Amino acid sequence: MQGNGGQGLAWPLVPLAALAAARGALFPFVPVCLSLGIGLWFALPWEPGVTFYLPVALACLVLFALGGRGPELAQVPALALACLCLGLLAAGARAHLVAAPVLDFRYYGPIQGRIVDIDRSESDKLRLTLDQVVLERMAPERTPRTVRVSLHWVGVQTRAEAGKTVILTGHLTAPPGPSEPDGFDFRRMAFFSGLGAVGYSRTPVLALAPPEPGALRINRLRAALSQAIMARIPGQAGAFAAGAVTGDRAGITQDTVEALRDSNLAHLLAISGMNMAFLTGFVFALVRYGLALVPPMALRLPGKKVAAVVALAVAGFYLALSGANVATERAFVMVAVMLGAVLVDRRAFSMRTVALAAVVLLLWQPESLLSPGFQMSFAATVVLVAGFNALDRAVLRDRLPRIALPVFTLLLSSVLAGVATAPLGAAHFNRFTDYGLIANLLTVPAMGLLIMPGMVIAALLAPLGLAAPGLWAMELGARWILLVAHQVAGWQGAITGIPAPGPWSLPVMALGALWLILWPGRARWAGIGGIALSLVLWSLANRPPLLISGDGALAGLLGPEGRALSTPTGAGFAADSWLENDGDTADQETAALRPGFVPLANLGGGKARGFHIGGAEAILLRGKRAAEDLAAACALADLVILPVPAPEVPEGCLVIDADLLRQTGTLALWPGRLGEVTLIASNRAGRLWTGQDHPGDPVRRTVLLQRSTVGSARAAQLLP
Repeated sequence: MQGNGGQGLAWPLVPLAALAAARGALFPFVPVCLSLGIGLWFALPWEPGVTFYLPVALACLVLFALGGRGPELAQVPALALACLCLGLLAAGARAHLVAAPVLDFRYYGPIQGRIVDIDRSESDKLRLTLDQVVLERMAPERTPRTVRVSLHWVGVQTRAEAGKTVILTGHLTAPPGPSEPDGFDFRRMAFFSGLGAVGYSRTPVLALAPPEPGALRINRLRAALSQAIMARIPGQAGAFAAGAVTGDRAGITQDTVEALRDSNLAHLLAISGMNMAFLTGFVFALVRYGLALVPPMALRLPGKKVAAVVALAVAGFYLALSGANVATERAFVMVAVMLGAVLVDRRAFSMRTVALAAVVLLLWQPESLLSPGFQMSFAATVVLVAGFNALDRAVLRDRLPRIALPVFTLLLSSVLAGVATAPLGAAHFNRFTDYGLIANLLTVPAMGLLIMPGMVIAALLAPLGLAAPGLWAMELGARWILLVAHQVAGWQGAITGIPAPGPWSLPVMALGALWLILWPGRARWAGIGGIALSLVLWSLANRPPLLISGDGALAGLLGPEGRALSTPTGAGFAADSWLENDGDTADQETAALRPGFVPLANLGGGKARGFHIGGAEAILLRGKRAAEDLAAACALADLVILPVPAPEVPEGCLVIDADLLRQTGTLALWPGRLGEVTLIASNRAGRLWTGQDHPGDPVRRTVLLQRSTVGSARAAQLLP
């Protein structure tokens, strides 16, 4: 059957015959099938229970058995479906294993806990992550496992230190949901991180107890190393070097972060594949060639394998030192698999190795599939492996001078990685860094030749008091990287805004690209059709004409000049997210000057805003008298947005009030024909990270904004 390529079979069986013939080359598709199952689990509109998991588990076992002993034509499809079922089970198991209490009300009062992490918020405020949390009048079983608090106090307070038990007074709420329907769900990410509440404090932090001996030893070591680096390397260069080496970013200002992001160099701060590869590669080469310089050891020891063991140990220590975040864990798994391949005399850099690393990560942390870091890291790695495997290395060596090979490799790897990650970066961050390739070509060598080797040299020589040469190399590399970042970020047209794609664009693009790269036969070219289809879907994606923030304080109306915002301040996270998803590089203050909202002097002391939506009149009420102005607003408009609970609703008025928004989160409104408007909520139903009291999968209701048909109605009456 395989010998004739499926000839003589009925046409429906030809694809099955092709799958059977390619079976030996299909292992890289295992993580693809796992990803389909994981993605399907996260897309479910309800939380599955035992009646869901038992049939899936049974089907998984039957399909694996069929894949091993069933008819030859059925084996590959059976194994693919079995992996899909395994992805469903892995995602469900992980969610229930990490489930922890989430704050379900607004809390104000004393917050006690142990500092486990220190970083900075987007507003450049110092931020503490606390565990062993104690909240006033809250039972331990209802208390979140960890909370994150931004510090707004500017006076004297205790020095933040990992392991120290502190107390402060602050506000806490549950992690916020998406800023718009189908947007990034921070609440889901927080759930899988064990983060049960976020908030801020305007009071000083007071120390209750010093770090316990032996507690959080790695965290304290990381903080000590970071402080030592910043003490020897002043300014933002020291903060960058500390962040790139230890993962401690508390000293990095928001201005530096924005420059790195706008120049496409933010990945240098993420301790991920490149940083781990530079470190382990340097250690591997140092040990291997160091042994080669000692003839007795070189003749008696397998230098390559000894170097792999030492490099793996260093990578494991670096994983713990850097805080073991998702990006670093992913990088460590890939490095461990590749070094393990060296130990068993297999190719260390192959598509099967990359696939094995992806399988480990997807089964270990299924939620990482949805993170930009996972997607961009594996996209770059897959394209790099495929690109370099497509080149004949012998031909390259014959055609290029030996001295030119490193330059050619750097240029080609930067281009391939840029092509692989650009669509993902545009989709997740809504921006294309026009000069990112130039910035990376100028700075990546500094990371590999100065910062990472400098770190190893400083660590080895520090006990002898000779760390200065390593620190000098780190400072030189850090200053060069920051110089390039600020210069490139300041160039005209450094950033191009990209509108957010629809929910199907990225999955279709990923499947098309993976098919194009991984399928061994000529049918791989069908993947180009998938990529083209994804681009068409992306171009057809429409942005919501009207968005209303979850607290009712902000509205965004899409117009010919871009999205106009109802106020220049407040609800900054929602405002920034909306503009970014529009592909709009303007700030909130600029967007508030665009035409669309009209101040109403006779309502709310001039704070109310009037606007049109689908031919209907609408008013956004603000200020302390918002509830009192409801009757007057309803006399003028068909739709009224109220940031407080609505009293009795006047006849002929549709009201979106705080009670509704508390359930739905951000609302998107789409005008239709004849005065119709469709309301779509961002909160989803009853998943573990949303709670069981939210309405159905995203609320979508169409109503008429006509006084003769609306009658007296709260929008909440439209919910299921």
